[in-house]
Parts: sequence; C-alpha cells; structure tokens
Amino acid sequence: MAAQHQSLPLQDRVAIVTGSSRGIGREIAIHLASLGARIVINYTSNSDLANSVAAQINADSATARAVTVRADVSDPDQVKSLFDSAERAFDSPVHILVNSAGVLDGKYPTIANTTVESFDKTFSVNARGAFVCSREAANRLKRGGGGRIILLTTSMAAALRPGYGAYAASKAAVEAMVKILAKELKGTLITANCVAPGPIATEMFFEGKTEEMVNRVVEESPMCRLGETKDVAPVVGFLATDSAEWVNGQVVRVNGGYV
Repeated sequence: MAAQHQSLPLQDRVAIVTGSSRGIGREIAIHLASLGARIVINYTSNSDLANSVAAQINADSATARAVTVRADVSDPDQVKSLFDSAERAFDSPVHILVNSAGVLDGKYPTIANTTVESFDKTFSVNARGAFVCSREAANRLKRGGGGRIILLTTSMAAALRPGYGAYAASKAAVEAMVKILAKELKGTLITANCVAPGPIATEMFFEGKTEEMVNRVVEESPMCRLGETKDVAPVVGFLATDSAEWVNGQVVRVNGGYV
C-alpha cells in the first residue's frame, strides 16, 4: 500500500487553488488531492463551503492535506499572504498555482448596456486577479521542475457570443498574458498554461439564465449536454503533472466541441 501511495504523480507537492470553495475550483482541488498534492483552498467569502472541501480531502488522510485561506485575488497584499500561508502550512515552497477564481455578470448585457462598474469588477477579478496571482507565482514557485501555473479562462474568448463582451475580453487578456509569461519563465522549468472550459453546469453558469437559454446551449453542443466539473478537473490535473512538461504557453479548450 505504501509503494502505491508513493507513486502518485503529485505526491506532496503544494498546490494553491483559488476560488476552490465551489464549482470548477472545488472539483480541481479534490482531484489534485487525489493525485497526492497538498492543497490550499482559497476563498473570498464563504468559509463554510471552503471548510467542507478541506474536510472532504482530509477525511481520506491521517494528516491534514488541505487548509483554507481567505484572500481576494485582486489584492496583491492578500495574494502574497496566501502564498506565505501555503508555505507555512506545509513547510514547503508552492509548486502549483491554479487560478480558478472568476466572476461573470449574470445579466448577460450587450456592450452597449454594460455598466462601467460591471466592467471594472469583471476585469478586477478575472484579469487583474490572474495577473496578481501569476506575478506572485512567477516569483515564488519552486524552480527546477514541477512548477506549474494554470489559469482558468473560457471558451467564450474564442466563441465571442453576444452578451459576454466584458467577460470574454477579461479572459482573452489572461490568455495573451499566459503565452508571454511562459516565455518569460525560460530557464525556470515552470510552465504556464490556460484551461478554457465551455459551458459547465455550475452555479455561475446557471445564474440569470432561463430554461430556454440553457436548452439552447445544450442543443448547440456536439455532445448534447452541458459540461460537468469532472470534465475539466482531469485536464488541469494532467497539466499539473510531470507528464505535461512539454505543454507550455498553451490554451486548452475543454468544451466538448461547443466552439
């Protein structure tokens, strides 16, 4: 049993997963833990949800392999504190950053009807948050192998559908940034990639959508269904492992052919 335990691909590597109290981030945190990683579950408001994810992970281990840390990803001081907390909790440098924190205006306004406040909030969390987290990771992740920066974006950055102007633009900015970041990290053996889900059955996806809108999305999908969080997490898990070292500066669209 011990030999099998040691063969886990992310054994004892430390992973910060932002926005992991629910939705895709939650599934990613649980999946990385199943691969052997020690997990920092980041959240902004709901500590109960975050604690329940940690409890689920820690229930399968004799020692605590998950901790929760509150931090606003758009705040540089809080993100620095997030990394400090990770290093203290596990007495180790951070190996993996998965930035899953994000917001979407559930009203789906056209650009003509998007408020400046909504635009600024979208870019603050989605683009600025990815930048702040990536900048900290670029300076803090373990060098020499195993360092991974994985940013969640959206297939909407390629689909470019009406009603998603600010959201798609904020994530497109992240995709441009990650391709440059991968080049700037030359020599560190840290890779930087994006995972861009299509429509996934989460609370964020359903917010503000009528049944007709949801059905239309399902009909447009070649797979005839919405994606699930379990469709995304294994792709992130692969990118976090040594097997994905040659995948760098890429945007992986996980959408069932929707785009």
